[in-house]
Amino acid sequence: MERSNRILLVDDDPGLLRLLSIRLKSAGYQVAAVESGHEALANLAAVRPDLVITDLRMDGMDGMALFDHIREQHPTLPVIILTAHGSIPDAVAATKRGVFSFLTKPFDSSALLEQLEKALSISGGSEPSPQEDAAAEWRSDIITRSPAMEDVLGRARMVADSDASVFIQGDSGTGKELLAQAVHKASPRAGKPFVAINCGAIPETLLESELFGHKKGAFTGATSDQKGLFQTADGGTLFLDEIGDMPLALQVKLLRVLQERLVRPVGATEGSPVDVRIITATHCDLADEMAEGRFREDLYYRLNVVALELPALSERSEDVPLLASHFLHQIAEKYDKEVKDFAPEAMERLVSAPWPGNVRQLFNVVEQVVTLSPTPIISEDLIQRALNEDPEDLPSFADARSKFERDYLIRVLQMSGGNVSQAARLAKRNRTEFYKLLNRHHLDPALFKQSAREN
Repeated sequence: MERSNRILLVDDDPGLLRLLSIRLKSAGYQVAAVESGHEALANLAAVRPDLVITDLRMDGMDGMALFDHIREQHPTLPVIILTAHGSIPDAVAATKRGVFSFLTKPFDSSALLEQLEKALSISGGSEPSPQEDAAAEWRSDIITRSPAMEDVLGRARMVADSDASVFIQGDSGTGKELLAQAVHKASPRAGKPFVAINCGAIPETLLESELFGHKKGAFTGATSDQKGLFQTADGGTLFLDEIGDMPLALQVKLLRVLQERLVRPVGATEGSPVDVRIITATHCDLADEMAEGRFREDLYYRLNVVALELPALSERSEDVPLLASHFLHQIAEKYDKEVKDFAPEAMERLVSAPWPGNVRQLFNVVEQVVTLSPTPIISEDLIQRALNEDPEDLPSFADARSKFERDYLIRVLQMSGGNVSQAARLAKRNRTEFYKLLNRHHLDPALFKQSAREN
């Protein structure tokens, strides 16, 4: 079955290019192949790849120069570099600059496919085209390629054309206000005000005045007439966040405003007509609140004409690389920091984190690591500390055994200078079994031979 992922191959060796294309197509990927770095850059917009695989040594523009150009235009696009001239220092330098992986030719196909799948799993998918961006201005502040989020946005776009009340359910930090703004931007009311208020952040004694306004002398401190947010939002959209925290007494008054389309300021004897579209949101379960008598059922059904439920960030992990890279560049520019990217291991750590605080927590973590990073590439260690993870957490038995095997194999390869026969004898294993172990851990003896010669 064909995958949706698109791979751009770049190599000035036509034979290898054909071989790689056949292998990747047989694995189900969509493949575009070009023979130079310049040709690759010219085709990026048309191909819109999810990943680039390039040779290091090429005439004109080499693989690292191509990577630098790609990173400027598409900071979240992963790049894997292949070379017959590789060395451990080259690999270290490349990965420090943000290259996802560095494989030496001749390489094992299974190792390449594993690296490819790993890169795609932490990078998400392709970026939207300029045409798609222009058509989606209403949702431009919502960064996603998650099918779950796209489903929510599709329903939001459909309801935007009506005046139906929208109820947004989602955990704190999932972006409920951004979704409310998107609905407003997509609606016929887009040219009118969008006004937001957090019902849980304002004391009960002030919330009524904030919503409905007041007349001069209505209470101590009311020295002049004051318009409420309903009147401020007239013709536009009023977003009531954390509606579940609204006191019962105010719920009654809000219900009356929705029924009569009239607002009566505190201290006034007559109401004023308002034309407002209502969007509400909460992180709590209003069914439980109604069962406990803390939320009015009749108001709930007035507000919940169309319900939209935002997934938690842990349910849309494919968006983490997009969001993290967006926040990184935004924050780096704000603080004038020369921080350009995350190390692949750092991005893996971000993708695998549980994110109980959702997108808001991700932003805070990225802001912290950008501020503290001493290098242009953010390390895994910085991410780990920002997430308050204990580096001494006990690994699983399988992880511990795998790490021991890999470390042991590296040690015997170093001792033997990359001589597989000698390394197998040191490990007291036959060559066939030893080669299987090397393949399992993607270790290339040639790297150790070259390292031994350099030392």
